[in-house]
Amino acid sequence: MSAADPIRRALISVSDKTGLVELGRFLAGRGVEILSTGGSARALAEAGIAVREVAEHTGFPEMLDGRVKTLHPKIHGGLLGRRDLASHRDAMEAHGIGAIDLLVVNLYPFEATIARGAGIEECIENIDIGGPAMIRSAAKNHAAVTVIVDPADYEALRREMQEHEGATGADFRRRMAARAFARTAAYDAAISGWFASVLGDALPERLVVAGERAASLVYGENPHQQAALYAGGTPRRGLVGARVVQGKALSYNNINDTDAALELVAEFDPQASAACAIIKHANPCGVALAGSLAEAYRAALACDPVSAFGGIVAFNRRLDAEAAAEVVRIFTEVIVAPDAEPAALELLAAKRNLRVLLTGGLPDPAAPGLVLRSIAGGFLAQERDNGRIDPAGLRTVTERTPDARELADMIFAFRVAKHVKSNAIVYAREAATVGIGAGQMSRVDSARIAAIKAGDAARAAGGGEPRTRGSVVASDAFFPFADGLLAAVEAGATAVIQPGGSIRDQEVIEAANRAGIAMVFTGMRHFRH
Repeated sequence: MSAADPIRRALISVSDKTGLVELGRFLAGRGVEILSTGGSARALAEAGIAVREVAEHTGFPEMLDGRVKTLHPKIHGGLLGRRDLASHRDAMEAHGIGAIDLLVVNLYPFEATIARGAGIEECIENIDIGGPAMIRSAAKNHAAVTVIVDPADYEALRREMQEHEGATGADFRRRMAARAFARTAAYDAAISGWFASVLGDALPERLVVAGERAASLVYGENPHQQAALYAGGTPRRGLVGARVVQGKALSYNNINDTDAALELVAEFDPQASAACAIIKHANPCGVALAGSLAEAYRAALACDPVSAFGGIVAFNRRLDAEAAAEVVRIFTEVIVAPDAEPAALELLAAKRNLRVLLTGGLPDPAAPGLVLRSIAGGFLAQERDNGRIDPAGLRTVTERTPDARELADMIFAFRVAKHVKSNAIVYAREAATVGIGAGQMSRVDSARIAAIKAGDAARAAGGGEPRTRGSVVASDAFFPFADGLLAAVEAGATAVIQPGGSIRDQEVIEAANRAGIAMVFTGMRHFRH
């Protein structure tokens, strides 16, 4: 496949009119006959560019409110006919089918229509039929036909035609064909996903996933792995589209950890309290609520100041200068917040390698969505964990009932545990984590590691008792044996919140009663693997 013949006839039918007139003038200037439809034809004609309506070309009028206009043999024959086969050339000549050498199409704005919450009828009317059909025809026959589906490629098309005396090169046509098929696939994925949501089918028989590359990354988790960031699949606000105010390019691990941090602080209403989460390797090493961001940061940092070094810091409110001044006291990889005061950004600018991201808001923690994970031969899909316990539904199972302070801390700790890798143990006191155990093979190990870290933090602060003394403890899943609970009691916990549901629940309850602590069951588990 080499350079094709010069482009003599083009068909242009676009919803997005960006760059349309400029492209039309360029093509007309090279003597290209332009076919077009509807609004595209009007825009070109109003600019003084010679254009021929598709209906005139086909001899068949647009009908059914524009649903049928390009679905015609003179269009698809002109796109699909092979120039290198005599039989195709003879058939085209016999039926008066002229070759179409260039197709410029972008589709009805279906994705934008569903994103603004339009009704079912309007969404259906914005499902493009003729556009994808033409795109696929042209892309299939890219040996001879150039297809453009994105205004961002108009300039590349102009350069290509200038370099090849009005034609396009084989490599260019192949790249554009690949982009074209990817676009129609993503379009169909959006339609399929919308129908599934209308039907309330979170996990349809055929799950189609599409994304648009938002950034190419230097590498993945490790230097030998390629990686990229893709947008799509969810309308939730988050890191995709966030404003990168300063700092080096984000790595794969930076993005993964920053997303974990943002999801965690989004659990806490910014109108009720300031929240800060410090994340290291996708696990929190400190989380706190307070009256100000600076107070929340200091309390979160106190949980595990060693692990916080080089971590990710997330806030649920507009970053102020006081909090920014606290964060820059130690090395931090990323700060993410909904917004930032100019004074805070000015202060952070002195740390040129510090990445600062402003998301414009917080992801909705209650919103539905899917979590995907690849496995050999396929992938797993599940609804995202947007579960949240109802305080009124907590069941006290011990002789002692938790007091108001313990209850508030237990709810806070359990919400944090949802974002800690299993087996997860979270000690909390006065709306701040004081010890976190994550990702261990046994729950008792997580309880002990969290207590050890609390002891280390106490020594780093100048001595005194670990803050697990008088704390509450949350477990993301039930205690299979009493040993995990007893480790928490030994660390100084006075109240426990856990899902319950073990065959040994009664054994664990009896151990709690003997220790004189309170325990409540949530009935909801938060495994995070």
